[in-house]
Amino acid sequence: MQRFRRMRSLQKFVYVHASVHNHFNEERHLYSRQNFKLNRAAALAEWRALCTA
Repeated sequence: MQRFRRMRSLQKFVYVHASVHNHFNEERHLYSRQNFKLNRAAALAEWRALCTA
C-alpha cells in the first residue's frame, strides 16, 4: 500500500486486479495439462473479446 499515494489509486488497482485475477486464476494442480491449456485459451479468447467491445 505504500506505493500508492492515494487511496483512490489503490482502490482502482485492486478493482482491476481482482477482475483479471479471478478471470485467469485456475487451480492448476486440479486439472490435467490438456484441460488447463483449453481453459486458459478459452479465458484468453473471452478476455480479448471483452477488450475489443
